Amino acid sequence: MEAFFVYLCRNISKPIMSVTSFIGKVNQLALAGTPFFFIIDFEKKKPLVYSFEDAAKENILFDIRGLRNYSKQKLNNFAHQIMPIQNSEDRYKTAFDMVQEHLNRGDSYLVNLTFPTEVSFDGNLKDLFHNAQSQYKVLFKDQFVSYSPECFVKIKGNTIYSYPMKGTISTAIPNAEQHVLGNPKEIAEHATIVDLIRNDLSFYASEVRVNRFRYLEQINVNPESLLQVSSEIEGTLKNDWKVNLGNLLWDMLPAGSISGAPKPKTLEIIRSVEADSRGYYTGVYGYFDGQNLDSAVAIRFLEKQENNFFYRSGGGVTSQSICSEEHQELLDKIYVPTF
Repeated sequence: MEAFFVYLCRNISKPIMSVTSFIGKVNQLALAGTPFFFIIDFEKKKPLVYSFEDAAKENILFDIRGLRNYSKQKLNNFAHQIMPIQNSEDRYKTAFDMVQEHLNRGDSYLVNLTFPTEVSFDGNLKDLFHNAQSQYKVLFKDQFVSYSPECFVKIKGNTIYSYPMKGTISTAIPNAEQHVLGNPKEIAEHATIVDLIRNDLSFYASEVRVNRFRYLEQINVNPESLLQVSSEIEGTLKNDWKVNLGNLLWDMLPAGSISGAPKPKTLEIIRSVEADSRGYYTGVYGYFDGQNLDSAVAIRFLEKQENNFFYRSGGGVTSQSICSEEHQELLDKIYVPTF
């Protein structure tokens, strides 16, 4: 057993590039109680597993609810803003109209449509990572930063939790709380995702239930703030869940909140209407500490391409959606979270 443990530690930092190897490696590490960090792209083509130390050596830094693989740095004055360079509504409308055609045909009833927006940013990704205030953060080399407010799944003991997030509104809008909680489109969209994730969890958990439905969380953004609508779903895993942890993670992806329903057909629609592959945007990242697991959906995502920066964002589109409102929500999500 000791030799097996040493073998795992020596090989944990190698990229996991296939379904079988990723699932098998995660299952082995979890069963051995070996901590690891993982990140999986939306298309499920580039999964990676690292020890905490080897992730840092590869310039992959993470902070998962305070568990981090780096020494916390003293924050410098950070005045950099992320601002859209040009109005992308015309290009967004083209994709939006295509989604509406699918919705009207009955191919799907909720599609999470995302879009990259070129932005001006005169800082660097590392400083952004250290200064952004979020429960979940990852810096992936010099390629992207995600400072996500959304938990994917959390496992503590034999209990699994998921916190789907659907519904975003600026507090600058009059009566913002009443508007987002009372909007029929937002209610239906959120209920759809909660039902989808309840179903996803039920393949591995029993007694799946919704503890809290559509509660509000506030995210501070200079000069205002955003309200996010979330729900808490809970289920009970079997005592031997670590044996199948890799299977559980893989089978639940992509996350329902950033795909839609029904999931298989909706993923086909996303592939056909979005400009390019999402990559690690809207994938998931997280850690296993030897006993428990916590993870995030990779949203609030700034990506560097050569010398240009692109912010990826989006939202759920239904037959009731209005293009201008959906595009505005996409822009509202271009921010840096602060205290």
